[in-house]
Amino acid sequence: MRKIANQKVVDQSKLDNVIVYPGKPYPLGATWDNEGVNFALYSENATDVELCLFDRPDSLTENVRIQIKEVSQHIWHVYVPGLKPGQLYGYRVHGQYEPTVGLRFNPNKLLIDPYAKSISGTIQWHDALFGYIIGDPAGDLSYSELDSACYVPKSVVIDHHFDWEDVQPPGIPYHDTIIYEAHVKGFTNLHPDIPEAIRGSYAGLAHPASIDYLKKLGITAIELMPVHHFISDRHLKEKGLTNYWGYNSIGFFAPDVRYSSTGTHGEQVVEFKNMVKEMHKAGIEVILDVVYNHTGEGNQMGPTISFRGIDNMSYYRLMDGRYYMDYTGTGNTLNARLPSVLRLIMDSLRYWITEMHVDGFRFDLASTLARELHAVDRLSAFFDIIHQDPVISQVKLIAEPWDIGHDGYQVGKFPNGWAEWNGRYRDCIRDYWRGADSMLAEFAERFTGSSDLYKAEDRTPTASINFITAHDGFTLNDLVSYNEKRNMANGENSMDGESHNQSWNCGVEGPTTDQEILDLRNKQKRNFLTTLFLSQGVPMLVAGDEWGRSQGGNNNAYGQDNEISWLNWEQADEKLLRFTQQLIAFVKTHPTFRRKHWFRGMPIKGKGLEDIAWFLPEGTEMPEENWKHDHAKSLGVFLNGKGIRHMDPKGKPIYDDSFYMIFNAHYEPVNYILPPEKYGSQWRKVIDTANSCVSNDGQVVKAGSSVIVDSRSVMVFKHALEGQKI
Repeated sequence: MRKIANQKVVDQSKLDNVIVYPGKPYPLGATWDNEGVNFALYSENATDVELCLFDRPDSLTENVRIQIKEVSQHIWHVYVPGLKPGQLYGYRVHGQYEPTVGLRFNPNKLLIDPYAKSISGTIQWHDALFGYIIGDPAGDLSYSELDSACYVPKSVVIDHHFDWEDVQPPGIPYHDTIIYEAHVKGFTNLHPDIPEAIRGSYAGLAHPASIDYLKKLGITAIELMPVHHFISDRHLKEKGLTNYWGYNSIGFFAPDVRYSSTGTHGEQVVEFKNMVKEMHKAGIEVILDVVYNHTGEGNQMGPTISFRGIDNMSYYRLMDGRYYMDYTGTGNTLNARLPSVLRLIMDSLRYWITEMHVDGFRFDLASTLARELHAVDRLSAFFDIIHQDPVISQVKLIAEPWDIGHDGYQVGKFPNGWAEWNGRYRDCIRDYWRGADSMLAEFAERFTGSSDLYKAEDRTPTASINFITAHDGFTLNDLVSYNEKRNMANGENSMDGESHNQSWNCGVEGPTTDQEILDLRNKQKRNFLTTLFLSQGVPMLVAGDEWGRSQGGNNNAYGQDNEISWLNWEQADEKLLRFTQQLIAFVKTHPTFRRKHWFRGMPIKGKGLEDIAWFLPEGTEMPEENWKHDHAKSLGVFLNGKGIRHMDPKGKPIYDDSFYMIFNAHYEPVNYILPPEKYGSQWRKVIDTANSCVSNDGQVVKAGSSVIVDSRSVMVFKHALEGQKI
């Protein structure tokens, strides 16, 4: 269906009380300069663009509509003197409505500015939001004349000024980084020490109770699940659910209004900045989980809220004109091959760095961004631009290195300068501790930083973001409590979510009062945490795992904005929390576990000892053939504290104590003989997951002594540097 909108464009000459100037094409978005506001919008295929100004968020229609006449390189721009921060606005964009060739212009639909720095509210679902007539036999080929203005949140002009009090970003190097993945609302909404008025908000996250907890835990970076303004899907609302996780962005510059406790007309921007400032004061970095691979407008049957109506062809990957390529499972994919989309992504990233002071990004389904045609291209324009950008290239860049498309699993294949969520680490460590058949060689690779994935490209062990759990999947508690997912609350008959969880319930499915089962589960949690933090690479802990948070076996709680997802602080396992705090403090004290460079497996000069060595229970080094055994469940690891091979900030070599670690995933205790005296004359036990011990006051044993390592447990011994006490 081909249609030119019949709604009349309002000519500026008929607006008696509005004065406008041509304005400038840069920067895109709405920019206040203390005297007025410049508006700039990119649309290559539009025939007319109208700027709509509103008095209130709930206005049925705009009180002023301005025809934008100036166009520079497909950017429509106008300057309106006298406008101030807090001004509400949107756009109506005219052009052909011919979905079969990718054109979906419909000026009856008010559109959110892609560069809006603030958005006043949330979508109010109504048939008017769709460019076509809901229920029409022609489907998306029909044309809707319903006005959507009162159902669309308005873009907001902001004042970008903020007093950062000269607080500087912490600038923590990767090898000293410990990441904590958290949800703004979920972390604070039930926190008893946070005032009720600010729970679930950026202000709640900035509250001293939140900051103090994070500092005592010992993390160095909080990775926030999406805070870009997002859409909660209509089908979720119809089920009585909501999009809790937020992986459905529509505003890539605007902090989501749902997490604002102070207001909706730009106050959310100030509140977010203050949260970042308070985190930085505490020495904690802020990393954002960002979703540039798709938008919340869905497929051809989705609403027309922003990009689709501004210029569908200039933003999305289309297939046969009418349909959308979908590498994300959400209905559409942004076309990162196009200059307009690349500019949008890069401008957004720079904005969050320079204006909001965030310290890095975790890119959701990052393989999608690297697709040139259909293949994932490691030399794509997306990577080239980031690599050359003097601002973006200097912050932490973390990829979720997969999407749902063909050849989308790209773990280990991102360029130098990127870190990656290491899915192979997660799978291997889960298999090891649940007792599945797995090669010791695989465990050794993952434990030492996954050199098989990253070393060949001149990347370092810190390219590996190690994790056992993430927001998507079982919590740590549920990983040791359920063999099967429990997702009925999601309204999809438990058909959603991953079925292959590599979990083990320790003998009973779900909650139990059997103390033997509970003790085993607690030990397994400690095993996972200890393995995670002792591994080379960057550890990532999910909020609540440090004290045993459960989602009742729900491994896909994306729509559960309720007690299933929120952290219930009153149920915290204080014993597990103390263990985690002590474990993190231990690792931060010892650079042996935070190396910048790969193990070489070579003798340290003048000493004859390697930087790493692997041992059998008999106390002898492991021969080659043992690496091929898939039934071996235990091994010993020696780490030489004099083999760290990197310098401190002043250029002095870093040395540390040496450590001997024993991992036993067997269901029975194992008798281990400590290594010969050349590795260390005596050893002090500092960690034992069998009894929740992290201490410098543990038992001292001599070289060659025999120790009993409990079933399914980790034991760590320390040999002090010369001249220091054991």
